[in-house]
Amino acid sequence: MGAGTPQDLLPRAEPAADRTASTGKKQDMSPLQIKKGSTSHSAYNLRPTFSDVQEKHTLAVLVENEPGVLARVIGLFSGRGYNIESLTVAEVDHTGHLSRITIVTTGTPQVIEQIKAQLGRIVSVRDVHDLTVEGRAIERELGMLKVTGTGDKRVEALRIAEIFRAKVVDSTLTSFVFEITGAPDKIDAFADLMRPLGLTEIARTGVAALSRGEMPGPA
Repeated sequence: MGAGTPQDLLPRAEPAADRTASTGKKQDMSPLQIKKGSTSHSAYNLRPTFSDVQEKHTLAVLVENEPGVLARVIGLFSGRGYNIESLTVAEVDHTGHLSRITIVTTGTPQVIEQIKAQLGRIVSVRDVHDLTVEGRAIERELGMLKVTGTGDKRVEALRIAEIFRAKVVDSTLTSFVFEITGAPDKIDAFADLMRPLGLTEIARTGVAALSRGEMPGPA
């Protein structure tokens, strides 16, 4: 047996077809698998394109004053699981038979847009304004609070009422009924201070709101 060349001493590379036959498995080069939720711009951008931040918005809705319109508006919120934090309604145009509904609601920006769009589809709705988005608005609410107590607690209740400019609209030997007007946060703060002094009952009208300046809005 003669001496071989250096090339003869090296192991021969097996062709790809032979390797496939010997292993019995097909080696295919699959394309890049991009996870669900990514965009076409980047395989690494997996963040959602929507916001999950809860926002509070005040909506002013001008509607025709007719039977059932308020039920349809409330049904829109309850049927879709939207939250109503405050709701006020009253006729604002006796000649034109128009009422104004003021709604304070919370939700993500996408939910708020859905609410406004669906309110606009109701036949009896004339106009929808998002006072939170359109500019600064004035919000006021009236609250009445009954506080029962005697002695030092009674004196302290009167002192706090004076600071908040709340009026006494009813008085007995053991109780006061205070009337307070202002932004919802003001009424919340007043109620929190009255609780340890004997707050037993509270009634609130809900928010009434108007946009500032010359910004057009519902009548």
